[in-house]
Amino acid sequence: MTFSGPILLRPPDPQAFAPYGSFILPPDQPGRRAFYSEALQPRPPGAVPVLHVNHVPASTLPLTVTGLERHPHAAQCFMPLDVARYVVLVMPSDDNGLPLPSQALGFLVPGTTGVIYHADVWHLGATVLDRPGHFTVLMWRGGVTEDDVFRTIEPLTLALPTIGASARKSAENEVTT
Repeated sequence: MTFSGPILLRPPDPQAFAPYGSFILPPDQPGRRAFYSEALQPRPPGAVPVLHVNHVPASTLPLTVTGLERHPHAAQCFMPLDVARYVVLVMPSDDNGLPLPSQALGFLVPGTTGVIYHADVWHLGATVLDRPGHFTVLMWRGGVTEDDVFRTIEPLTLALPTIGASARKSAENEVTT
């Protein structure tokens, strides 16, 4: 099925994102901790934790997406180290395990918020806006089964909603603060 977007990016919405993973937010009070360990479970048999830092070149909106990835057996966590804003795109699979672009959700995420993708979720690779960025990435690797699946898809476009100039500036400010 061909999907004709664009997919409009929205602010992070933990409830809408819940079927695909978690947004990582700092606690709202000093001295508190927010735990996300459950989101990294279950550990694939024989896998070990892998922690790396990446360097991501900047992209601009509107953005054309032609490829997705998923990790069938392991969750994947991205913690911004030095990121202005970034794009999160997720979608479910059809009965054959292929991505369903017609049900895609896109989010415009500030660099103060991390993301954990559940295992087996189709998602866009790390994509930053405004300037190059760096993420710390944590996931399970190894084990008995290959866990990196990449898929080319029909091009789809990610864009900001079309709103008045003052409302757009306000919305962009919300995502950067």
